[in-house]
Amino acid sequence: MERGDLERAALARGQFPVGIDEVGRGCIAGPVVTSAVVLDYGKLFALPDKSLQLIRDSKTLSARQRGLVVPIIESVACGWASGSASVQEIETHGILGATFIAMRRALNAIDAHFDLVMVDGNQAIPEPVLAGRKIAQQTVVKGDHWCFAIAAASIIAKEVRDKFMHELGNSLPAYGFGKHVGYGTREHIENLKIHGVSDWHRRTFEPVKSICAAKIAGLSG
Repeated sequence: MERGDLERAALARGQFPVGIDEVGRGCIAGPVVTSAVVLDYGKLFALPDKSLQLIRDSKTLSARQRGLVVPIIESVACGWASGSASVQEIETHGILGATFIAMRRALNAIDAHFDLVMVDGNQAIPEPVLAGRKIAQQTVVKGDHWCFAIAAASIIAKEVRDKFMHELGNSLPAYGFGKHVGYGTREHIENLKIHGVSDWHRRTFEPVKSICAAKIAGLSG
């Protein structure tokens, strides 16, 4: 199988896909962000190979490369939208449940026709996915490698979330959000121990949970 074959097969069946992916599930701070992208495949497959190669898993791209590829995605997209789930929703519903909430928000916000949702991973979005209508789904393991629409969604989601975390870092400089964007780096954890847990930290995630418990134990001791 080659990249794009699953999308070509969907189009041959008369289905028009939207790709969806998330960023931030493994972070210990900040929201989880999803993006949904509908591509114009005529324009996409007319791109030069150099441009097509950039539309891939966002984790394999540098910030500079993402900056180059976002305008390319915009030039071949019929539409896209992002959705997020807050720290409070993550703590209430768990990270998987919150991710599905964010996915539904992105899909319901997109202003482009689609009748097949291609979801990165092996878990479909629980119903209801779209307000008012049923929608077919296809899960794709390593979808950001095999499907251009999912890869494009991963890039847009990464850019949206990173921008939010950089802005958050400007208002809360003590935590270094602009550097680690909420991931549990050594510097981030040291800053947590020094400055305490902010409202943007996920208290159900380690080591945030243990740091909170230690603070409570210290206050009661």
